[in-house]
Amino acid sequence: MPVYTDQLGRWVTVPASPRSIVSLVPSITELLYTLQLDNEVTGITKFCVHPESWFRQKTRVGGTKNIKIEAIHALQPDLIIANKEENVKEQVEELAKHYPVWMTDVNGLEDALEMIEQIGRITNRLNNALHLLSQINTAFASLKPMATKQKAGYLIWRNPYMTIGNDTFIHDMLLRCGLTNSFANSTRYPTIDTWQLKQCDLLLLSSEPFPFQQKHINELQPHLPNTKIVLVDGEMFSWYGSRLLNAPAYFNTLLQSIA
Repeated sequence: MPVYTDQLGRWVTVPASPRSIVSLVPSITELLYTLQLDNEVTGITKFCVHPESWFRQKTRVGGTKNIKIEAIHALQPDLIIANKEENVKEQVEELAKHYPVWMTDVNGLEDALEMIEQIGRITNRLNNALHLLSQINTAFASLKPMATKQKAGYLIWRNPYMTIGNDTFIHDMLLRCGLTNSFANSTRYPTIDTWQLKQCDLLLLSSEPFPFQQKHINELQPHLPNTKIVLVDGEMFSWYGSRLLNAPAYFNTLLQSIA
């Protein structure tokens, strides 16, 4: 059987054409759908909401952080796809004792493009993946970044407020939009206080993982009179599979409305 190197540098032996694939990553589940692996994908997480047909029909094997190992054993997969950030290391290591586990590690667009090609290769869908990559590259070529740099904050959580550091996929998307991450001196997902947001010209409130709404803008605005606060689609900023096809058009519309 072929041996491949995943994004953590691990050697993984994968069948030439996997017949039972479990995806533990929502954005990669959507990618597998785009690569036309409907029959091959047997298990997904409860957060794999796209496509809706898979969410309704496929076996759910728990959440990204609390995988039901027994549910995966019942499926007897010949390939599991996981992610360094989204899944729990100990659970992944337990699964790797029994099945080929392909690890992804995506911290920017280039990582995502590499991941798409690799998954196309190991699932015997390389041509589909290369076509998708061409479309994504064309879409990002049409992205029109903001002409004047604005300092932006991006909130992913409330109570406490949490933002994004310089080693995240969302950070890379902000840069490609022509925005400066106000918290680029931090890494991963730091907790911050409201007063720290005063440095932001622009504050983006994500729809996920915390579902920010207009009432949260109303809550923050009195504390940030000089900051423009906008609700944004978190999937467009953080899903790094085939959702990337639609992200640049969304960013262009968003940036025009902000300008």
